[in-house]
Amino acid sequence: MQRKTLFGLLAAALLALILAAVAMFTPILWRSNAPTSSHSGPAITPAKQAELIKYGHYLARAGDCIACHTVRGGQQFAGGLPMPTPFGTLYTPNITPDNETGIGTWSSDDFYRAMHNGRSKDGSLLYPAFPFPSYTKVTRADSDAIYAYLRSVPAIKQPNRPNEMRFPFNNRSLLIGWRTLFFSEGEFQPDPTQSVEWNRGAYLVEGLGHCAMCHTSINALGGSDQSAAFGGGLIPLQNWYAPSLTSDKETGLGDWQLQHIDDLLKTGVSQRSAVFGPMAEVVHNSLQYMSDKDIRAMSVYLKALPQKGEPPEPVQLVTSAAFGAKLFAQGEKIYTQQCASCHEANGRGQPPAYPPLADNHSIQMHSAVNPIRMVLNGGYPPSTTGNPRPYGMPPFAQDLSDEEVAAVVTYIRMSWGNQGTSVSPQQVNALRSAPLE
Repeated sequence: MQRKTLFGLLAAALLALILAAVAMFTPILWRSNAPTSSHSGPAITPAKQAELIKYGHYLARAGDCIACHTVRGGQQFAGGLPMPTPFGTLYTPNITPDNETGIGTWSSDDFYRAMHNGRSKDGSLLYPAFPFPSYTKVTRADSDAIYAYLRSVPAIKQPNRPNEMRFPFNNRSLLIGWRTLFFSEGEFQPDPTQSVEWNRGAYLVEGLGHCAMCHTSINALGGSDQSAAFGGGLIPLQNWYAPSLTSDKETGLGDWQLQHIDDLLKTGVSQRSAVFGPMAEVVHNSLQYMSDKDIRAMSVYLKALPQKGEPPEPVQLVTSAAFGAKLFAQGEKIYTQQCASCHEANGRGQPPAYPPLADNHSIQMHSAVNPIRMVLNGGYPPSTTGNPRPYGMPPFAQDLSDEEVAAVVTYIRMSWGNQGTSVSPQQVNALRSAPLE
């Protein structure tokens, strides 16, 4: 999944003109599951090195490194993926072990500093498009394992494309302001009151998984409010809404069975829902490769997240009651003709192939972005080992007008006991040009 969460993050760079110091935090160490690392002490045996590389490969999957550092159809980890922002475009770097264009001359200390402190080999500040605010929680041993794996992949000689950031955002030193406000350095600290399984899940979700980068809204200063962590929010520039994982009205997991959460994370489909859009990429590139034990640990942690208040409500147009009623009636006819054969007249669907729409939190949450995009663009859950031939949703952008799409989305958001609200044709029109990737 391309973590294009930059526009809010970079906006805060303006604050650097008046901020002068970086908050410093004492690293907190936590014993990891990694084999013995090689950043200190005697050289390890070839067998141990192979074990370390294998584990590093696993952790690189957990961190979804391939999503940002590999262009579709390009060489693995050779970088070059454009990440457009309102302030210019960033291009991801080559992280293969090529000495000239990659990280071949980096030491394990250099790599750990990038992961832990968000600084490059030369000491320059990294843009927070690289999720070091989450990766700082990764242990030194796990960082060394990832480093060992990246040193083992083929070296690709591919020069890094210069970023195209406008002034003053092209001055990395100005990021000190954002870091002062929003970056807390320190490895994960286990909670002694929780189980080993819960702590493992917290380490993966908060650290390598960097789930909060999408599932936490960005404030006016361009940072994430940790008091609203996992409260949901619109993913900048992608125009998908990452739902709340803490709010019952959205997609709180408190009433989900652990197996259903496991299934959704591991295969992209479950009896309760299916993933599409950016989350489908996360499952395809990362989560499907994780062990059942780690998936269960993540599920345990996510299910235990405290149910907080309502997430920030995105601004959207509101229809009148009379027009909403008209849309509902029109939408019922369209649903019967176009949708009921898969999702059933009662909205219960045929899970896991065709997800239920009745009592589906992601359908009725305040933001209607996701159901509108699904009707317009269609899509597939990810193809995974556990679900190699997923059933897809056809696009209707070419068949339905803005009002007709608004009508059918209004119908599914307000039928079968769903508590959603009507949507406007203007909302639909605004999303017709949303990027598909």
